[in-house]
Amino acid sequence: MDSSIDEAVTPGAGDGAGTGPAASGGPDGAAGERGALAPVSLSPSRAGDFMQCPLLYRFRVIDRLPEKPSEAATRGTLVHAVLERLFDAPAGERTAPRAKALIPGQWDRLRESRPELTELFADDPEGERLAGWLAEAERLVERWFTLEDPTRLEPAERELFVETELDSGLRLRGIIDRVDVAPTGEVRIVDYKTGKAPRPEYAEGALFQMKFYALVVWRLKGVVPRRLQLVYLGSGDVLTYDPVPADLERVERRLHALWEAIRQATESGDWRPRPTKLCGWCDHRARCPEFGGTPPPYPLPVRAPGSRAE
Repeated sequence: MDSSIDEAVTPGAGDGAGTGPAASGGPDGAAGERGALAPVSLSPSRAGDFMQCPLLYRFRVIDRLPEKPSEAATRGTLVHAVLERLFDAPAGERTAPRAKALIPGQWDRLRESRPELTELFADDPEGERLAGWLAEAERLVERWFTLEDPTRLEPAERELFVETELDSGLRLRGIIDRVDVAPTGEVRIVDYKTGKAPRPEYAEGALFQMKFYALVVWRLKGVVPRRLQLVYLGSGDVLTYDPVPADLERVERRLHALWEAIRQATESGDWRPRPTKLCGWCDHRARCPEFGGTPPPYPLPVRAPGSRAE
C-alpha cells in the first residue's frame, strides 16, 4: 500500500516527527500562517510524486494542498482494510464469504475516520453508484482468494510502519501491507494492488516501491528480504522479485540523488512542473503554470544559489 505519511514538520518541532495532514492555513490551503513545512523524510509515494512531477511533490508535501478523494483510491483503502482484518480470524475461517462480509463494516469505519469520503457519493441519492462501487470491492476481494490461500498464511506483520535513518541522515519510512516470515527466517514482503499489473516494460517502476521497503528492512534488521511480491487484484496477476544486496545498494544511491534534488528545490523554491498524460487526473491543474495557473506563494525561505546555510 502506498504510504500516505506526511513528510514535513513545523519549524522547531525538534524530533522531526510528522505532523499529520491537517496543517493548512489561508484561503489557498497552503501552510501559510501555521508555518512552513519542510520535507524531512521520504516514502515510496512521495518519492514517486517527485519523480512524476516536482511541482506535485511541492503541492503535497510543502503546501499540503487539499485533494478530493477518488473512488479508485478509496476502494483500494477499503480492500486493504478488509484483507488486513481477515487475518484476525482463525485460519480455517478465512473464506471469501467472510471477507466479503467485512466490507460494509470496514466502509463504515473508513467514513467515520475520514468524513470527507461522504463527498464521493453525495450525488447518488438512490445509492446505485455506491452499490456498484461496493460490488467491485467484493470482486477484488474474491479474486484475492484465487491468488493466495489465507488459510495457509500466518503473517508476521500487517500494515507495518517501518522507518530507518541511513548513514547519510536520510530518513526513509513507509507502510508495508504484509510481512511473511518462513520458519527458516526468510522474509517475504507483500503488497496488494487493486489495479491491473503493468506491462513487462513498466515492471521496474512497479518494483521500485517494493525495493524501497526491502532497503528499509535491510537497514533496520540486517536481513535482505528473500522475496518481494506484488498481488494485482485488478488483473489477477502476481509479480515477484528476489532482491540481492547490489539491487538495494542501487536503490539507496538513487534515493540519495533524489533527496539531493528535493533539498535543492526546497532551498531554491524552484519546483518545475513535468507535464505527462497523468496531468488529466491531477487536482492541482488550476494552480499549475502548465495550464495557465499560478502556484500559491512559496511558504519557505528561498536561499540564493551558492549561498550557505548558517
